[in-house]
Amino acid sequence: MRKNVIFIALSISTLLPLFYLAGCETGGQTGALVGTAAGAGIGQLAGGDTKGTLIGAGIGAVGGYIVGDQMEKSKERKQQAPAQPRYSESASQDTVTVWVTNSNGSQTPVRLTRNSDGSYTGPKGEQYNTMPTQEQLKGAYGF
Repeated sequence: MRKNVIFIALSISTLLPLFYLAGCETGGQTGALVGTAAGAGIGQLAGGDTKGTLIGAGIGAVGGYIVGDQMEKSKERKQQAPAQPRYSESASQDTVTVWVTNSNGSQTPVRLTRNSDGSYTGPKGEQYNTMPTQEQLKGAYGF
């Protein structure tokens, strides 16, 4: 029995990292694959027979699929969320730094000067009647 436990533990610890490299099409599939392997190993350790292994594999597959699918959906939501501009104001309240998000995901700081009439002046001397949008600034300062 002790040899079986050691063999199963070594097999799982050796094969589990390979499942992450398996290249499944979706996060749910990857989760199901990993869950099946982990569940089968745990089921074998707990039950010590084929029935325990199969029950563990089934429960692991379902649980792994749910977790993997939710992780993929969360990642997609983060990627689809529009980038929010970051603003920071200086202590004098006369300048505002707007962080323009570039096409590669990096950000470029653009320092605007607030005028007494509420308009803004950009670093190149351009005038904006109101706080400029990301798109307005991206044309001049982004890439």
